[in-house]
Amino acid sequence: MKIRAFTLLMGLFWSSFLGMYAQDIRFDTSNDLLLAQFDCKTDVDDLHTVAALATVLHHPEYRNINYHAVAGAYGIQEGAYVLPNELFQLAFGTRWSDAHKEGNIAIQEVLTLVEEVMEQGGNIWIAEAGQSDFSARWIRVLLALRPGLNTKQRIHIVQHSDWNEEVTSAENLEFVKKVTDYRKIPDGNVVGNGTPGFRSDEIIDWRDHIEDTRLVAIWETALRIGNRYNGKEGRYLNTSIANGGLDFSDLSETCYLLHLDALQDANAFFAFFTDK
Repeated sequence: MKIRAFTLLMGLFWSSFLGMYAQDIRFDTSNDLLLAQFDCKTDVDDLHTVAALATVLHHPEYRNINYHAVAGAYGIQEGAYVLPNELFQLAFGTRWSDAHKEGNIAIQEVLTLVEEVMEQGGNIWIAEAGQSDFSARWIRVLLALRPGLNTKQRIHIVQHSDWNEEVTSAENLEFVKKVTDYRKIPDGNVVGNGTPGFRSDEIIDWRDHIEDTRLVAIWETALRIGNRYNGKEGRYLNTSIANGGLDFSDLSETCYLLHLDALQDANAFFAFFTDK
């Protein structure tokens, strides 16, 4: 009995250890693909997050990251869509897909990139700046094409928002949790919970830190479009943005997978990513 109990305890220990080890494995900048998927419905915070992500990707340490962005990766929530195409084009050039207007084409574009990276031994990391319905769609197609693929090991989803989960269809949320390495991190709207809190009510003068003309144009476009749509025509009213603040809370997921989760808030973000 003692031997059996010892064996059981060791099994539990190793299971716990391997679980913690797996959670510590994060994005490999030399080999992996970052999929930044945005719902853009109906909160304009995604626009600020796009600008913040462009700021990260401009930094010399992250400039060579293999990434692709997706607009319109929304779930079952009601409300009007925030048209982000001008901003996505400015921020990402050709490296983005429009799942709102061309859902099937977006799936094919993502699948092409995913398979290319996997064939080279890389993994897929999804910063789920929205719901997981789009992820479920393209992963189902991938598994149909490659039924033996270990997606639990090769595809990682990072989600920070309870609300995003609530407005993902129950079937799709259950599916991605079952077949991927699904990681739920603390909410990026809150400061001091273990991940960055990137929603601020006070005005933050990002111009004190950003001078690159392309980044300035991206931030100006994000703010302009955000102010145009915030709370309009039934869209969610983001009070922080309405008060002149910033909200790029969805960037907390990218910061997590890049080991930048020690950045506390928006001020810390701009101090770290200053180009002046």
